[in-house]
Amino acid sequence: MIERKRGIYQGRNKSSAYKDLVWTVATSYDTSLDIVGQTELTLQTIENNLIELGSDKTRIVSAQVYIADMKEKPKMDTAWCEWMGANPDHWPQRACLGVDLEGDVLIEITVTAVRTEPSSDFKVSFS
Repeated sequence: MIERKRGIYQGRNKSSAYKDLVWTVATSYDTSLDIVGQTELTLQTIENNLIELGSDKTRIVSAQVYIADMKEKPKMDTAWCEWMGANPDHWPQRACLGVDLEGDVLIEITVTAVRTEPSSDFKVSFS
């Protein structure tokens, strides 16, 4: 069973989960902020979305960061590293791509994470 969490946009959800995996995406809800502010708000939303589906930021295995201006990447990296923390055991694989984003959006992040507890319909059988 696929679990989906509605977002604010028509035709897409903010998060989905299947068995022990969670996918989520976010942008900043305040696009008047600079890259640091937008990154912090986006990461806060990512964290909230993961918690809603039984995961957390320490269980992210893959992340893709879409950034409007690659010259701003060092600032984004600082905010990212502060959010991820110092423990390299919690750092995911991550790619960062420079892209055209809509309006004043400076960053969009999508992640795949593992649930803290596998969903009840996920059973492992050794036969």
